[in-house]
Amino acid sequence: MDSPILDSMNPAQRDAITAVDGPVLVLAGPGSGKTRVLTHRIVYMVQESGIPAHRILAVTFTNKAAGEMRERVEQLIGKENARHLWLGTFHSICVRILRREANLIDFTPDFVIFDRDDQVTLMKQILHDLHLDPQKHPPYSFLDTISFAKNEFILPQNLPIENKGDELKKKVYEIYQQRLRASNAMDFDDLLVYTVRLFQQYPDTLAAYHYRMPYLLVDEFQDTNMVQYELVRLLAGPRRNVFVVGDPDQSIYSFRGADYRNVRRFQQDFDPLTIYLEENYRSHQYVLDAAMAVIRKNVDHIPRNLFSQRKTGSKLEIHEAYNEREESQYILETITDLVKRGEAKLRDFAVMYRLNAQSRVLEEAFIHEGIPYLLVGATRFYGRKEIKDALAYLRVVQNPADEVSLLRIINVPARGIGQSTIDQLRAWAASRGEGLYPALLALAGGEESPLSGRSKAALVRFVEMVEGWRLMRETVSPLDLL
Repeated sequence: MDSPILDSMNPAQRDAITAVDGPVLVLAGPGSGKTRVLTHRIVYMVQESGIPAHRILAVTFTNKAAGEMRERVEQLIGKENARHLWLGTFHSICVRILRREANLIDFTPDFVIFDRDDQVTLMKQILHDLHLDPQKHPPYSFLDTISFAKNEFILPQNLPIENKGDELKKKVYEIYQQRLRASNAMDFDDLLVYTVRLFQQYPDTLAAYHYRMPYLLVDEFQDTNMVQYELVRLLAGPRRNVFVVGDPDQSIYSFRGADYRNVRRFQQDFDPLTIYLEENYRSHQYVLDAAMAVIRKNVDHIPRNLFSQRKTGSKLEIHEAYNEREESQYILETITDLVKRGEAKLRDFAVMYRLNAQSRVLEEAFIHEGIPYLLVGATRFYGRKEIKDALAYLRVVQNPADEVSLLRIINVPARGIGQSTIDQLRAWAASRGEGLYPALLALAGGEESPLSGRSKAALVRFVEMVEGWRLMRETVSPLDLL
């Protein structure tokens, strides 16, 4: 008898949901209901196959996707069951594993995670210490090189060297990793690299996770990079109960190191059962035909036949404008015309552009005509200076070895600690073979140093303030500390 979980599913979706054991590759076309398949597969495994939720690991590509999937699963199997499920992004799952196993990789469980701004600050410090002009050696260039290397699982000692520029990159990469470790910190790429290294170096630990989570599901597989692929390969283990969903035609994160060829690698390494989700529930046939006519020209394209039950609809239009202002005027007139005719409402429209700089002319046109709009991608809440400052205070209280956060707040608000004082402090700390915070504690303890007068007094007041908060952290909430 069919399970009610399979109600309203098409034959291909049913096959994907019920193929519980062994390696499975689902090639899911756009709008083919892959998220619904993933969530219902989890429910099927729990309710029909009797697999405990805590033995399932489901990996998604974004926090939003993870949140939506958890919400759907909760609706189907209840919050109590769903909370035992290992579900999250690659990075969040790695954080969870690394905090459990931190002692094996010489970190403490409360290690901090550097975001892009923290990375840039750290890189600027490194370039300053190496007497490199940031105009000639942009911090972002080094960070991009390091990120690419980590995505390909290339450690500093293995970075290829072909010229003097490569030698400098290798040196900066090595120092960057040393500074991160000294701060008990990782960047986002490290979360993946350290997890893979952990499993490679400690097979017993990997075996424990094989036992704990023998079923692995991965969404958006076409957007994985090499280190993520290696992580999937390791976690699949000897049982190889790994279920991946992807579509090489929809790979959009190559600039982050994503490699759509991982779909082919998976086919070669696992010889999986392959299921095609070809029925589209989102678009009419005109859209699908146009999209397939373009993508078929890709030599690596995996042939498929996307179809929709919606056979009618407007044909696609291409308009070539003379310049950006004519283009924005055409967009404006098209929207207002359809709204006036009652065929659509303003909220039905989305305007996409390739570069953020292209929004200005469009915004000017909308403002001139009094058309309200929502600009997606404004300054992130956690990207605002005052929020990052507050978080830096909390991070120092929790982990005073985090020197990027320490240097961010040491004179915020202004307390008479200028750059020359900071340079003196860093030089003294280096001569002691210690980090900045132990040097500050030594200063407060009365140890002789090259610092004196008002600058020394300001540093002592600062470290005493932080130490007071560190004593309070055991008894008050982060909100009360702020």
